[in-house]
Amino acid sequence: MTEHVDDGLQEAARRHLWMHFTRMSAAPDQEIPVIVRGEGVWVYDQNGKRYLDGLSGLFTSQIGHGRTELAEAAARQASTLAYFPVWSYAHPTAVELAARIADLTPGDLNRIFFTGGGSEAVESAWKLARQYFRVTGQPERTKVVSRNIAYHGATMGALSITGLPEIKTPFEPLVPGSVRVPNTNFYRAPYFGDDLEAFGRWAADAIEQAILMEGAETVAAVFLEPVQNAGGCFPPPPGYFPRVREICDRHGVLLVSDEVICAWGRLGHYFGSERFGYQPDMITMAKGLTSGYSPLGALAVSDRLVEPFLNGASFLHGITFAGHPVSAAVALANIDVFEKEHLLDHVRTHESAFMASLETLRDLPIVGDVRGAGYFYGIELVKDKETKETFDDDEAEHLLRGFLSGALYDAGLICRADDRGDPVVQLAPPLTCGPEEFAYMTDVLRSVLTEAWAQI
Repeated sequence: MTEHVDDGLQEAARRHLWMHFTRMSAAPDQEIPVIVRGEGVWVYDQNGKRYLDGLSGLFTSQIGHGRTELAEAAARQASTLAYFPVWSYAHPTAVELAARIADLTPGDLNRIFFTGGGSEAVESAWKLARQYFRVTGQPERTKVVSRNIAYHGATMGALSITGLPEIKTPFEPLVPGSVRVPNTNFYRAPYFGDDLEAFGRWAADAIEQAILMEGAETVAAVFLEPVQNAGGCFPPPPGYFPRVREICDRHGVLLVSDEVICAWGRLGHYFGSERFGYQPDMITMAKGLTSGYSPLGALAVSDRLVEPFLNGASFLHGITFAGHPVSAAVALANIDVFEKEHLLDHVRTHESAFMASLETLRDLPIVGDVRGAGYFYGIELVKDKETKETFDDDEAEHLLRGFLSGALYDAGLICRADDRGDPVVQLAPPLTCGPEEFAYMTDVLRSVLTEAWAQI
């Protein structure tokens, strides 16, 4: 099937579409990529060229594109009840989905607060933590701890928790009370040699030090991703999360597992906290909950945190489109696909082959590190493998935006070339991918990274 170039579409995009996190100054000189169709793990642009969706859209398209069962579920629901809020009301799809998510969450996270997306889920978690402590007699507990370089969302509260100064500065002053601690980038660890467990203890203990420095009685929650996205897929060292759980319990602080990316199979489990053996007090989720077929996010909350709100208090928070009937129906159909096609087993079976394929790129002089878990990997790029010397800002700009982003796309691979931290290429393909797709991604990366190194 061949699409046709639509110059009018290009002009309209340049004139009217405000693309997110995008430098629009480049638009007058470059054709804006316009994706018009998806099928399985592939997407097609307006010129008919196909690309392997190596980032699942934005860590979202877990089951791939063009799944008619999800489209049909949306149509059935829209023809029955297209919209009704969950403000003082319920509707069947929201009720069924809340129960189904609660059956899958670890431990006693049995209450589901729906949102429109991931940032709203993180925002809701901080607001809930603050009000919970207020109604239980600890109103001074308002602060949160999160990690350097971590991205937790774009709304003002979620942005305040985010650890990326360059995307926060334009919007300051932000919500006060957010404190930063080291992340788990072992490749850039200041010491510890090859002792990964010692590094994990140090990184976890830094959270306790921050809590004590702020005053434990003022700290509400710690926000952590199972595998940190920004910076390039930092997995946790062995023992890290159980130690963090102990620290939070010792000081009466809530542990929020931000799984907007890591939930719904990305790490081979419904929730990343299951993979790494820790019990959070709350889990934020979005993206893969519907595989992107309709917008939806959620916050799963432990019974303990819900209890005060069952005895008189009202959580003073709500979102118009949260728990949208059509989105909830799509999410239910999405979970059906997970179960019917055994996607969690598929990821766990094939993740080692995916990692092994990417590991072959270590022989390239530009590749410093390959890391991640499940179907979620980052490749860190360096100037010098021996010293781990990274690129300066101008060099990174030229490498990532001046060459890699365009070259990878032209070669038929959609992934992320990013410098939130040190320069990395990230891959998070649909969970249906297998060895054939792994080889395709690795071959494209080898060719393009080799060309990139020749230009340095």
